[in-house]
Amino acid sequence: MAVRRGLCLLLVSAMLGAATAAENSGAGSSKGRSFAGQKVTNANNSEESYKVDEFAAEVLRGKLTTVFLPIVYIFVFIVGLPSNAVALWVFFFRTKKKHPAVIYMVNLALADLLFIVWFPLKIAYHLNGNNWLFGEGLCKVLVGFFYGNMYCSILFITCLGVQRYCVVVNPMAHSKKKAEIALGVSIAIWILILLGTIPLYLVNQTVYISNLNITTCHDVLPYNVLAHDMFSYFLSLAIGFFLIPAIVTAVAYILMIKTLSASVIEDGKKRIRAIKLIIVVLSMYLICFTPSNVLIIVHYSLLKGYGQSYMYAWYIITLCLSTLNSCIDPFVYYYISKDFRDNLKYALICRTVRTTRRMQVSLSSGRYPKKSDSYSSNLSRTNKSTY
Repeated sequence: MAVRRGLCLLLVSAMLGAATAAENSGAGSSKGRSFAGQKVTNANNSEESYKVDEFAAEVLRGKLTTVFLPIVYIFVFIVGLPSNAVALWVFFFRTKKKHPAVIYMVNLALADLLFIVWFPLKIAYHLNGNNWLFGEGLCKVLVGFFYGNMYCSILFITCLGVQRYCVVVNPMAHSKKKAEIALGVSIAIWILILLGTIPLYLVNQTVYISNLNITTCHDVLPYNVLAHDMFSYFLSLAIGFFLIPAIVTAVAYILMIKTLSASVIEDGKKRIRAIKLIIVVLSMYLICFTPSNVLIIVHYSLLKGYGQSYMYAWYIITLCLSTLNSCIDPFVYYYISKDFRDNLKYALICRTVRTTRRMQVSLSSGRYPKKSDSYSSNLSRTNKSTY
């Protein structure tokens, strides 16, 4: 509790300091607000350099970016790296049946893991006063993986929602065919994300700030790049990779809740558990991804329309908090899949895969006796494996 209060006070003080600096900068400042750099003449012409106004300088020097952000990233790295690695190990080496939900969860865990392994560079960058020391190439890779992971996670969470709804509506569908479809969809998502992040690699992401004597990574870009190229690019990402999937996810979960509430499932606890899971996943989806995608559009719209915006400080906070999704996902897997829980539990007590299978079959036989109603029996088994 004390640590939480301390972080909250730190965040509030940082934001108040940034707001004070913004007020003191006056209305006549340059258009270089909200991390938009203005090119300055360099006498020796050795490298291009830029300057930022007092608002951006205050945020780049303040505790918000040099203390709060690295603390969050360190937490995500410590929790997310081992949990996603364990999740992948369970999916690959302990899970025999590759259901469509398992395929989507494997890809989601892989995206999270590929994202988190770059966190030490991000942490070092912020702890070093937002001074990037690792070159233009690694900066582009970090930025590409950062945004790629966000939208990759959104798409795979959407796929999980649609897949669960299809299972509830049609539990008798052929699982092998659905698994092949899930594999094809997953490959298509990876290709789509790869193509979607190419523009980030075509723009120089590192900028030397002469009045701060630091080299930033993505936090400061030339004004003409921000107001034109980046506005169109992030608007396209927000609509295609966030807004449309968000609508699809919301519709799928709402219809699923309606179907589960209207259906007669032999185990009421399973229905309640499924509905709770839907609410948890949908809430995580909205909390982690909605604020950052909304603020980035507002920020670039203000920058393009009025030449200035103070929203970027809030945006980097929401973008940082969106990374919490990477360390929450493995615990959602644990809640979603009974097979995952069993395999993880038996792996921790060093039981072999064959022993685990025998125990699962034995428990399933004792818990779900044969029934005359084949549809109810199939629906029960489907809910068991999916939720």
